[in-house]
Amino acid sequence: MPLVFRTAMLSVGLSLSLLGWVLSIITTYLPHWKNLNLDLNEMENWTMGLWKTCVIQEEVGRQCKDFDSFLALPAELRISRILMFLSNALGFLGLLVSGLGLDCLRIGERQQDLKRRLLILGGILLWTSGVMALIPVSWVAHITVQEFWDENIPEIVPRWEFGEALFLGWFAGFSLMLGGCLLHCTACLASAPRASGHYAVAEIRPQCPYMENGTADPQV
Repeated sequence: MPLVFRTAMLSVGLSLSLLGWVLSIITTYLPHWKNLNLDLNEMENWTMGLWKTCVIQEEVGRQCKDFDSFLALPAELRISRILMFLSNALGFLGLLVSGLGLDCLRIGERQQDLKRRLLILGGILLWTSGVMALIPVSWVAHITVQEFWDENIPEIVPRWEFGEALFLGWFAGFSLMLGGCLLHCTACLASAPRASGHYAVAEIRPQCPYMENGTADPQV
């Protein structure tokens, strides 16, 4: 694989992974997983996240209240908290490992096989982080759809709808997965470049000891 193409693939993969990880953190703490608009009072909107519920009123502004108990939350919100934490942790670890495996890093420059393995491991961690971000977002969306079309709930009762955090979480998850796949595939399909010219010269010099003393080859 040409060096320019390999460098471009690594840059794109790392940029997508970093973007997805940042968006995943924002999704975790954003209180807009669900939105509720009241038909009786259009000037009042409710939002729900993994940590708190907020009400937005035109005259008062935004008022939020944290959830009192973790165990009192619905199952999808409890597990979503855990999975999003795991996704953020794996994303950070994947970025760190992938960074250590980049060709441009001078540390471990002569251990290219180790750097290639680090890059593969980092891609796998980032891909797993993306999957872990998609599971809670998709699960909350599925429950929201089920409750919205539940015939057992009276029509007069307001229904929760998709919040902005769900769409942000989907984008974050796919960015992490795509970035991890690019890093993993780039490391698997092409061998890393050999040592730089500095080390190449260092390896060649012992083969020409007469040049070190400034004397010409006696056989010439």
